[in-house]
Amino acid sequence: MDINLLRTAVTVAAFVAFVGILVWTCMPSRKARFDDAAQLPFRSE
Repeated sequence: MDINLLRTAVTVAAFVAFVGILVWTCMPSRKARFDDAAQLPFRSE
């Protein structure tokens, strides 16, 4: 296996993972959960 083919495969895999995380976080069904998590530092006990 050529080193450049390995580098290309790793780059493509990282890009696919990045896009997957981006899509996962931008789904409307997750908005309420992330808004709740964003307010955690401001809650007083």
